[in-house]
Amino acid sequence: MPQRPYGLPPMSALVAFEAAARHVGFKAAARELNVTPAAISHQVKALETELRCLLFHRNHRGVELTETGAYLLVALQRGFEAMGDAVDQLRKRSNRASVTIGVTTAVSSLWLTPKLAQFWKAHGDVSVAQIVSDTGGQVPADCDLSIHYGDMARDSGGCSVLFHDRIMALGSPRFARAHPVSDAAELAALPLIHFDSGVTGWTDWPGWFRVRGHDGPVNSSHRVNNYVIALQAARDDMGAVLGWVGLTHNYIDNGQLVPLLPDEVETVEDFYVKLHPHASERAKLVHDWLLASA
Repeated sequence: MPQRPYGLPPMSALVAFEAAARHVGFKAAARELNVTPAAISHQVKALETELRCLLFHRNHRGVELTETGAYLLVALQRGFEAMGDAVDQLRKRSNRASVTIGVTTAVSSLWLTPKLAQFWKAHGDVSVAQIVSDTGGQVPADCDLSIHYGDMARDSGGCSVLFHDRIMALGSPRFARAHPVSDAAELAALPLIHFDSGVTGWTDWPGWFRVRGHDGPVNSSHRVNNYVIALQAARDDMGAVLGWVGLTHNYIDNGQLVPLLPDEVETVEDFYVKLHPHASERAKLVHDWLLASA
């Protein structure tokens, strides 16, 4: 007789025994498994023969587990519970999006979501979900990809540069007409919209002015903690905003925001994508497509 996988008796016998032991009766087990009580009795008897031990005491009132039977029941239930947990995890995984990307609000709304709209035209069978967070903390463990701004060399794993950006001082056309400026010192005195970012290395107004050679006072009219809101405030004529060209090019191209000075400041760090170790082939497809489209 060929050896069975894992050295186990037939699974049908184990299932029949577990049901009979759990119900402490062959009739109830038979109803659960949609077979006859005789079939349950036959399976249990065959299992006892193979194991060479008695699993039930049989009497005119029914059956009772022996000590050996109780030991086997506990072992089987642990095994079935472990299999049940694994199946449950697979069900949950199949119900979620096939690819998940961790990203900030700004990158999601200004760069990634428009890109994904193009991706779905070519790969409509791949569902993609975004886990959006601006806390600057750890990316959720179940993400397949994540997009970051920072020093890629300090990260681990498969990281690739998406784009290197430039920063300009932007304002609405109405704001630009009302507040013409010729240098950084004049700009520093205007209403400025400050974005308080939780991302390390994100250039702020003081940093931008330092690169431009201005070390004087900087107006602090408005402060927000969301870059999309900062851009909306600028479009509503509330003040000047730092425009990351790679993120804001749509607003610049359609004239909703205009440069207040011609100067651009190169960013020190990069926007990059990280492919997490457990990523699926579909995640790698999205990863490679983003790199190619960037």
